[in-house]
Amino acid sequence: MQAIHFAGHERIDVVERSWPVPAPGEVLLRVRRTALCGSDGKLWHKGAAQIPGHEIFGLVDCSGHALHGRRCAVYMPVHCGACVRCLAGQTHTCERESTLIGWNRDGGYAQALAVPASCLLPVPDEIPDDLAPLLLDTIGTAAHALRLVRPLLGDLAKARVLITGAGPVGLGGLIALRDMGAADISVADPRTQRCVLAAALGAKIHPVGERSRRFDLVLESSGNLAARDQGLEVVAAQGVMLWVGENDAPWTVHETKLVRRKDFFLVRSFYFPKGDHEANIALLRRQRASYERLVDHVFALPDMAEEFPRFMAGERIKPLMRADG
Repeated sequence: MQAIHFAGHERIDVVERSWPVPAPGEVLLRVRRTALCGSDGKLWHKGAAQIPGHEIFGLVDCSGHALHGRRCAVYMPVHCGACVRCLAGQTHTCERESTLIGWNRDGGYAQALAVPASCLLPVPDEIPDDLAPLLLDTIGTAAHALRLVRPLLGDLAKARVLITGAGPVGLGGLIALRDMGAADISVADPRTQRCVLAAALGAKIHPVGERSRRFDLVLESSGNLAARDQGLEVVAAQGVMLWVGENDAPWTVHETKLVRRKDFFLVRSFYFPKGDHEANIALLRRQRASYERLVDHVFALPDMAEEFPRFMAGERIKPLMRADG
């Protein structure tokens, strides 16, 4: 089969790999779409032994399995189902498994992959292939983070919200916030194209780095360390600084007066529990027209070497790799 190899130093090759052979408890998934994610930029730079790609959607090909022939998204965290966290429904924070599909086992930048059956998330037939991958990072990660802090926020209709970073998770958060009733939402991002889309989705544009306003919720989705620093300063007293964006660099917190002299919540959120899947489907159904605006390009697997750099340069919002011909 064809697969993508991230060789390091921003080199991408299309390679031939043997078709996956599922182990016991696994199924073969024929990939239809895999969404590009900015976090894969780390593998683009450093290289990867495994096949990357973690926002995966495809067709189950496993005769005799209950989901054979079904359209499914792939839940990234492999989980045991038996530890304290899994039994509490927090499958994304399993205490026994640390494997992430596309990160330390083969992912979805390929024609097929072997998937633990427990990581299959069935997708209703009315959701098109080009929207199905959004149920993962764009909707799942953003919506879970907001559900996590919702009890801390009071009346969302009156809340002042800032989103730093108008990438797919930030824009997904914008759509989810509006669905939850938030009205006063600002977005900060240095890229004009993304600000234009954020404004079209109902946000006001906030200057990058501006610290004069205060916000009851700051959703930091960029991973930029300066944006985290800004969030700590502009979050209002009794507000929430919600940290979602990723960055491998150490983050040193500068305890300025604007940080020290208030009570506030700093909350880190990662991915989402499997139990959120039905709620995420319902959110996509309600806000389908808005989520459709995020998917701005679909390309064939052999074009990855051209398309991934364009995505990393900010020319695309949420492109999808098509692996089904």
